[in-house]
Amino acid sequence: MRQYEPDRPTPVEVAAMRRSLRTGRAALARRSFLGGALAVGGVGALSACGIPAAGKSQGGVSADDHSATEKVVNFSNWPEYIDVDDSGKNHPTLDAFRKRTGITVKYTEDINDNDEFFGKIQPQLAAGQDTGRDLIVLTDWLAARMIRLGYVQKLDASNLPHAFANLSDQFRSPDWDPGRAYSYPWQGISTVVAFNKKALNGVEVKSVSDLLDNPALKGRVGLLTEMRDTVGMTMLDMGIDPATFTGDDYDAVIARLQKAVDKGQIRRFTGNDYTSDLSKGDLAACVAWGGDIVQLQADNPDVAYVIPDSGYMTSTDNMLIPNKARHKTNAERLIDYYYEPQQAAELAAYINYVSPVADVQPYLAKIDKSAASNPLIVPDKAMQAKSRAFRSLSSKEETAYQQKFAKLTGA
Repeated sequence: MRQYEPDRPTPVEVAAMRRSLRTGRAALARRSFLGGALAVGGVGALSACGIPAAGKSQGGVSADDHSATEKVVNFSNWPEYIDVDDSGKNHPTLDAFRKRTGITVKYTEDINDNDEFFGKIQPQLAAGQDTGRDLIVLTDWLAARMIRLGYVQKLDASNLPHAFANLSDQFRSPDWDPGRAYSYPWQGISTVVAFNKKALNGVEVKSVSDLLDNPALKGRVGLLTEMRDTVGMTMLDMGIDPATFTGDDYDAVIARLQKAVDKGQIRRFTGNDYTSDLSKGDLAACVAWGGDIVQLQADNPDVAYVIPDSGYMTSTDNMLIPNKARHKTNAERLIDYYYEPQQAAELAAYINYVSPVADVQPYLAKIDKSAASNPLIVPDKAMQAKSRAFRSLSSKEETAYQQKFAKLTGA
C-alpha cells in the first residue's frame, strides 16, 4: 500500500497532475453527456427501438453461474475511474483482489457515455443474451431505467456482508432501488457552488440566488448541462424538494433560469469544460461537481466552494450485474470487496469522489490526511444532512423535462 509521505505529492496532487496532461477524466464523458441523447427526445427514440416502457419491469434474468469453475469477472467501467499504480498499467486494488480470491478481473474502460453504452448493450439484453459483462457502472438515472426494464439481476445479500454493513446512510435507499436490491454505489457525486476568489474581487457568493441574481456577476456565471444538477440546485434554492417536486414546480424553476439567461447573467451551460474557465477566472462562480473542485484546488488556491444553506444535490454511479452474466457470484464478491474500508480508501485516495463507505475516513487518513479531512470526499454528518437526490422520472416526464431544459440551454 502506498502510504502518506509528506515529501512526495499526495495522491490527490498526483491525480490532478495526471489529469492535467490528458484530455479528460471519466467525469468529462460521464457527466457532460448526461443530457445528451435524452435531452432531445431520446426517451421516445429508445421506445421506438423496441425498449419496453419504463415501469414495466420483467424482472432480472439469471444464467447458469460459472463462478466456481471460471475464476473471472468481466468488469466495464468509465475511463480513469479506478486506482492506478505509478506505471499507469496496473490497478492495485484489483491485483489485491486476485491474490486474495484467485479471481481475475478483466477490467475494461469502455463506458464513455451512459446513452452510448446503453445503446451498445440494449439489443443483447432485449434479446435475452449475455452481454459479455458481469459488472457495469452506470449513473443513477440510467441504473433506475435498467432496473425498471428488468435488465439487471437482483443481488444475493449473503454475498454482500460488507456492502450491507458499510454502505453510508446517505446512499442506502434511493427511490429507484429501495434497500439496494439491485445496485450498490461505486462512488457518489456532489454538486456544489464553486467560485474563483480572485475573480470575485470581494463579491460574496453563498447560494444559487447569488449566481442568478447578483448583477456584479453578470456574464460570469456557469451552469451545468446536466439537468438534474442545475435544476435540482435551483429547486433547493427556491425551497422545492427535488425528491417530491411537481410539474408546476419544474416549470417555475425553468422560468427562473430563463430569466437569468435572458438578462445575460449566465455565461454558458457546460459539461466538465467549466473547470478551465473557473480556474482562469473567466467564470467567477458556477454550479460544479465536487470531484472536479478537489482536483482544481490542488493546483489553484483561488478555487473554493460553498454548500448552500438550502442544501446540495447528490447522485451516484452504481455497480449492477446485467442479465445472463456468467459470473454473478464473482461479481458480487468484487462489489463486496470495495465495501471493505481499506479498499474503499485506496479508491477514494486516487479518484477523489465521495466514498459510499461509512467508515472509510480513518483508513483514508493513513494514505492521505488531506483527502480524509475533505468533506467533498468524506462528507461529515452535517454535510450529509444537507444532501438531496433528484426523484425518479417516468418516461413521459423525462422526455418533457429534458426537452424544456434543452430549449433553455440552447442544446
